[in-house]
Amino acid sequence: MSKIIAIDVGLKRIGVAFAYRDVVLPLSPVLRKNRNQAARDISNLLVEYDAEILVVGVPLGGSSEDEMRRRIEHFVSLLNYGGKIVYEDEAFSSSQASEIIADKRDGHLDSVAAMVILKRYMDKKAK
Repeated sequence: MSKIIAIDVGLKRIGVAFAYRDVVLPLSPVLRKNRNQAARDISNLLVEYDAEILVVGVPLGGSSEDEMRRRIEHFVSLLNYGGKIVYEDEAFSSSQASEIIADKRDGHLDSVAAMVILKRYMDKKAK
């Protein structure tokens, strides 16, 4: 079974979740001061958790899909990571996350959204 990290890239924070076997956990979000610092922090997490797969949430559909995908792919290109990268639809992940978590103030909503994205990926792989 693979160790997987999922990220939900935002302008202020990057939500992060980790999965191993059937356990999926939200991690502390990465506060984004600038993209290089955020890429370094995410790269360090990928090493720390020995991630074999990186699942990246991207918006599919909508008027800003191309622009957002371009920005997210650029951010991913800054990562120091040689493993498998998978892009997964992030549609409604934040609203699903807000149904799961009550405290939305400390940025954990972003990591719960990453957890939702990661569960979607794992559910598709299980079929």
